Amino acid sequence: MARDSTARCPGSPGRNAWMVAAVIIVAAQGVVAQKVRVEEELEAYPTESVDLRCEFVDGGSLTKLTQVSWIWEPVDGQRDNIAVYHPTYGQSFPNVAFKDRVIFLQNNLRIPSIRIKDLRMSDAGRYTCEYATYPSGNEQGTTTLIMLAKPKNSAKAVTVQAGSKSVMVAHCEAADGKPAATIKWLASVGGNHSTTSTNGPDGTVTVRSEYRLVPTAEDNGREVTCLVDQKTQDRPWTEVLKLSVEYPPTVTIDGYDHNWYVGRSDAVLFCHATANPEPTTITWTTASGSLPDTVVVEQNKLTVRKVDDAVNTTFTCEVKNKHGASRKTLTTFVIEKREPVQEQQTGALVGGVLGTLIFIGIVIGIVFLIRKYQQDTEGPPKHKPPPPVKAGSSTEMMLDEEATDALNGGAPPVLNKDGSDGHHGNDSSNHGPSSGNIPRGESFVSTPMYV
Repeated sequence: MARDSTARCPGSPGRNAWMVAAVIIVAAQGVVAQKVRVEEELEAYPTESVDLRCEFVDGGSLTKLTQVSWIWEPVDGQRDNIAVYHPTYGQSFPNVAFKDRVIFLQNNLRIPSIRIKDLRMSDAGRYTCEYATYPSGNEQGTTTLIMLAKPKNSAKAVTVQAGSKSVMVAHCEAADGKPAATIKWLASVGGNHSTTSTNGPDGTVTVRSEYRLVPTAEDNGREVTCLVDQKTQDRPWTEVLKLSVEYPPTVTIDGYDHNWYVGRSDAVLFCHATANPEPTTITWTTASGSLPDTVVVEQNKLTVRKVDDAVNTTFTCEVKNKHGASRKTLTTFVIEKREPVQEQQTGALVGGVLGTLIFIGIVIGIVFLIRKYQQDTEGPPKHKPPPPVKAGSSTEMMLDEEATDALNGGAPPVLNKDGSDGHHGNDSSNHGPSSGNIPRGESFVSTPMYV
C-alpha cells in the first residue's frame, strides 16, 4: 500500500521544475511592477492643480529608455495620450482637452512627472505613465485621480395650509457634490422624509430630501433641522427651519369683569385672534346689529364711554383672513349699583397692616418686661454695709453708747452708789484689752456687744 501511494505521487523532476518556473514568473512580475514608481491614488478639487509623479527605477540594469507617455483612461476601454517626452524630439501634448493645462515638471526621461492645472470634474480617471524601453519592451505604472466636489447646500421651509393630508413642509438639497452627500433631519414634530439622488454629466451627484407631515395650526413656527454630511466637509452642514403653516383665525374676547354698573365710564373689551397670515379685518357688532352711541371701536378694542342700559346686550367680534372668518360672542349685564370691589380690597389691606403693627407692639412690650425683671432679680444689694471701726476710737465709743441707749430703751445709763455704771471696768473677764494698749498698725477690732 505504501509503495503504491509513492508510485502514484512521485516527486518527479518535471513537476518541481514547473513549480520553480511559476515562482520565478511571479517574482519577475513583481520586479517589473516596481520599475515604474507612481502614486496609487490622488484626490483633487475642481479649479485646483495636481502633480502626477512618475520615476523609472531599474536597479542598476542596462535597460535603455526610448520615450515616455502619459495615457488618460476616463472610462474602461478609452485611452487618450495627453503628454509625450522624447529625449531627442522633446515634449508633445496631443490631446486638445488638456492643451495648455499639462506641463512636464522636468526635462528628465527618468522622472517624467507632470502637472495638470485648472482641474475639471471630467478629468477624473486613471493616468498611466508608460515607458518604451529596450530590450524589455513597455514598462508602466498607473495613478487613479479622484475628483472631489463640495456640494452646494440649501434648505427651505414651504408655506402650507393646515389640513388633514400629509404634505411637504420643508426640503433640503446638496447639489453637485462628489461623492454623494447624506441628508438627515432633526425634528420635534411628527413627520417623515424621503430622499432622491440625481447623477450629473461630470460625475457629481445631487441629493434632495423632503420633509412631510400633516400640518396643524400648532405646527406653525416649530423648528426642523437639516443636516448634510459629505466627505469634503469638516463637519456636517446644518440649517434650522421654522415651519410656516397657514390657518383661519381663532377668536377670544376678554376684559369683562362682571361689574358694568350704570354710570360707569370707560368699560373695555378686547378681541384677540391668532391667525396665519395676520387678520385683515376685525368687526364688532351687537345682537341688534349696530353699536350703541356710547361705544367707540379702535381696531380690536371696544370702549364703552358711559355704561347704560343700551350696552346690556351681546357683543360679537368677527375676524377674517384669506383662509376664512371666525367670530366670538359675549353677553354683558348692566347692574344698578356699583359693587364695591375695590373698597373691600382696600379695607382688607388696611386692616391687615394695622393688625401686623399691633402684634409687633405686643411682642416688643413682652420683651421689655422680661428684660426688666431679669435686671431686678440679678442686680447688686441696694444698701451699702458700714465701714469697719477701730477699737478704742471715738467712733467705737459713740457706737457703744448708742448700743447702750438702745438696750435701755433710750434712757440714760443707771449709775451705782459709787457713781459708776453697771459694767465692771476693772473686770478683765468681761472686757478686752484697753484700747490704749493696742499698738499702731494692728488690726481694728470692734468691741463685743453684750445683751
